[in-house]
Amino acid sequence: MARGTDVVVIGAGIVGAACAYAASRAGLRVAVLDRGPVIGGTTGAGEGNILVSDKGPGPELDLAMLSSALWRQFGDEHGDTVEYEPKGGLVVAADEAGLEALCRFADTQRADGVRAEVVAPDDLAELEPHLAPGLAGGVWYPQDAQVQPMLAAAVLLRLARAHGAVVHPDTPAIALRRGRDGRVTGVDTPGGPIPAAAVVNAAGVRAGHVAELAGVTVPVLPRRGCILVTQPLPAIIRHKVYGAGYTTDVMSDSADLQTSPVVEGTRAGTVLIGASRERVGFDRVLPVRVLARLAAQAIDLFPVLADVSVIRAYLGFRPYLPDHLPALGADPRVPGLLHACGHEGAGIGLALATGHLIGQVLAGTEPALDLHPFRPDRFGDPADAPRPGALTEEAT
Repeated sequence: MARGTDVVVIGAGIVGAACAYAASRAGLRVAVLDRGPVIGGTTGAGEGNILVSDKGPGPELDLAMLSSALWRQFGDEHGDTVEYEPKGGLVVAADEAGLEALCRFADTQRADGVRAEVVAPDDLAELEPHLAPGLAGGVWYPQDAQVQPMLAAAVLLRLARAHGAVVHPDTPAIALRRGRDGRVTGVDTPGGPIPAAAVVNAAGVRAGHVAELAGVTVPVLPRRGCILVTQPLPAIIRHKVYGAGYTTDVMSDSADLQTSPVVEGTRAGTVLIGASRERVGFDRVLPVRVLARLAAQAIDLFPVLADVSVIRAYLGFRPYLPDHLPALGADPRVPGLLHACGHEGAGIGLALATGHLIGQVLAGTEPALDLHPFRPDRFGDPADAPRPGALTEEAT
């Protein structure tokens, strides 16, 4: 086990990797723990989206704009390695009412620096020649991008290790140590304790359980999503393309199944098809009815996909918080505990800004954004709050 550690980061997905990278660059001695393999959770089941298009004005859009800029810088240095593609996103509407709603939403975003261009129906084919005919139009977001999430997380961890970080896969945190004053003093693991002055909870869908180890509530719950992957194809889909209902689904509080068409190509030639959302605990059974609905919606958007083979399907669990904002920064209830969790489906895109801000807090410098809207204690500690640690995660 690591000795002389300043910070323990719990979670070796892309958010934890970004936090470890930022903290180690700040000169802190970092240990990264994960209960399973590196990048073995939500990060490995993500599409790699870096989006501003789906976020309305407010704290999350501010976070997304900061992260988008950091990803562009990261892409300049490591773009080929992590398959960073600043390809832009196109949101399309099936009817005039949907297009009017898209345009109103875009109007609210522009004041915060989002570039959003209305696309007339006759101009859609210039951006996406294989789109279905008859769409009412869309909005083009040139700032949207994509990255290969597993490669990006691996590179961030490699860079953190180059700055002295130590990574411990298959090493769960079984307790958080606290001094008489309540301050965090380290983490207990099956291999022994790791003393540290700070702990960062970047445990994704297990972040609620980690918070419970410190005696506090951060009500992160899993929200399941499925992805279809096609056979490799020529570059028939140029951008991320999604239907107007996607943003509504993202912001929904419903636990029921929601699907909206999201289609995008990858550098390898495969096409990724989503997106579904439902809160079903940690049920890992691939739901055929959901996969069939996703396929049908993708074909409605791109009829050319009707004769294309799907080579695999997979699912993951987004770390959901009730107000759709992540928990970021120091927890005033437990000195020395910080949270970087609850990003739901935006964790890839928001990872670099999250790591940057957590690194600033750990280094004692002023964060680049006001973290008050993301405060980890905003949900309180009611006795009847959801207890994420009580959820069973079978077959993991």
